[in-house]
Amino acid sequence: MTAKDHNKLLSIFLLVHGGLQLFGGLLFALIYGGIGLSFLSMGRKSEEQTIGGIFLVLSLIITPIIIIIAGIGLMAGWKMLKERFGARTWGIVASSISLLSFPLGTALGVYGLWFLLGEAGKQFYGSVGNQIKNQPLTPNH
Repeated sequence: MTAKDHNKLLSIFLLVHGGLQLFGGLLFALIYGGIGLSFLSMGRKSEEQTIGGIFLVLSLIITPIIIIIAGIGLMAGWKMLKERFGARTWGIVASSISLLSFPLGTALGVYGLWFLLGEAGKQFYGSVGNQIKNQPLTPNH
């Protein structure tokens, strides 16, 4: 496989992984937020309402974190797919974060770091960076 093929494959993997994380985060918010709201509204004892409040607060804290992490992966995947400026940096960050998502995210993170920190990734993004630097500042008509 060429470096361009590795880049395209990694970008697709990051987009899929980020999309699944986003879906999971929204599902988490719906389930835990719904449980929290139902306990708050239908709880007859103060303990039930306290549990509902805990569920609701946890969903309000954890959901944005999941969405931010998913957004990093989606942004990295998009930038890498389009070979945009900063794609390598975004890819390294997203690959590092995905290492924590065992087992598939760990495999994705290892593959991403292997490519992006390896010689092929450095040369690929070095040549992309040179193309960006050599482009004229005004659009061609």
